[in-house]
Amino acid sequence: MGEPLQKVGSIAGHCLCGKVGITLHGVKPEVEVCQCSMCRRWGGAFYSALSGESFEISGEQHIAIYRSSEWAERAFCKDCGSNLWYRFLTTGNRSFLAGLFEAAANYPVEREIFADEAASWCKLAGDHPRLTGAEVVAEAKSEGFDFG
Repeated sequence: MGEPLQKVGSIAGHCLCGKVGITLHGVKPEVEVCQCSMCRRWGGAFYSALSGESFEISGEQHIAIYRSSEWAERAFCKDCGSNLWYRFLTTGNRSFLAGLFEAAANYPVEREIFADEAASWCKLAGDHPRLTGAEVVAEAKSEGFDFG
């Protein structure tokens, strides 16, 4: 793997109807892809995660939040149904759907997680790390996280 990519300034995105806007600051210009079965059910394929050092959200009255597990919640626009973010409750960290941000259209894939759960019609090409679910959980546990 090469050198880490430089963070970019700020990028702005929005849901399908435009009622929810998100601006990410200090963006890591690469996408992490989650192939777990829960993300596939949530979004219809995989979850393409984009994160930054901070963010601003507008149109909060149009957002609904769903607690999808003991350790996570997911948000979507109540008006158009666009998925917006995943939040890991243990840390409060959020990642946002890369597809909300036009500027992210050409960002490379950083890595795939839960790659062993990918649907056969959802396999990604490219030379990037692919971690199994067991590897992801072991990595998280080694960092002190507990999934109950």
